[in-house]
Amino acid sequence: MEINENVKKELDNLISEIKTDWKEFFLEEYQQNELKGIFDIISLYEKSYKDIYQIFPPKNLIFNAFNHFNIASTKVVILGQDPYINPDEAMGLSFSCNTKIPPSLRNMYKELGTDLGIDCSSKTGDLSGWANQGVLLLNTALTVLQGKSNSHSKIWRKFTDNIIKMLSERCDNVCFVLWGTNAKSKEKFIDQDKHFIVKGVHPSPLSANRGFFGSKPFSRINEYLRSVGKDEIKW
Repeated sequence: MEINENVKKELDNLISEIKTDWKEFFLEEYQQNELKGIFDIISLYEKSYKDIYQIFPPKNLIFNAFNHFNIASTKVVILGQDPYINPDEAMGLSFSCNTKIPPSLRNMYKELGTDLGIDCSSKTGDLSGWANQGVLLLNTALTVLQGKSNSHSKIWRKFTDNIIKMLSERCDNVCFVLWGTNAKSKEKFIDQDKHFIVKGVHPSPLSANRGFFGSKPFSRINEYLRSVGKDEIKW
């Protein structure tokens, strides 16, 4: 009981710090015990692997993606798999990083250069500038065990399903970008009469050569946004 109460207080604090109306969505999920269950499991992981593995991103950054704009301002959802598995990389925004540019993001920049002719040589790993324009940088799992890709995918699946369902229902003309198998599993929750989907392989070095390069996702996103009267993203 003491562990559960500590987890509850920690989660209460994290939700209270959300600066946008996403807080209401999180409170709804909290009342359904979905988030409480997730954080109970994360707490057990922490105790089981203490001094062996860390959990990424840090607790205070798990909900970072939801602090940049209100729900109705969502223009694009870029959906990846899970956070980076190495120390000091994950920052709660899919593909974004505060340290050196990881391989998946390097491939994204490479495609951005060929797609839109943007010089990415001076870019950092921090994609907060995209987030501030209404791009929800989301993963199908919001946490991961150090060095263990997909280690938390099952515990977050229903919650991130609910995010996609909610956005599909409440918003109009959102471009959903689904990269990789985990992300593409969410396609069934998107109303394609209201929204636009860009999907393909993950930009990871393991798969980028199998269809990511040359897919022109960034120009396709902006073309769609212009077609529905929205400002394009300044990548």
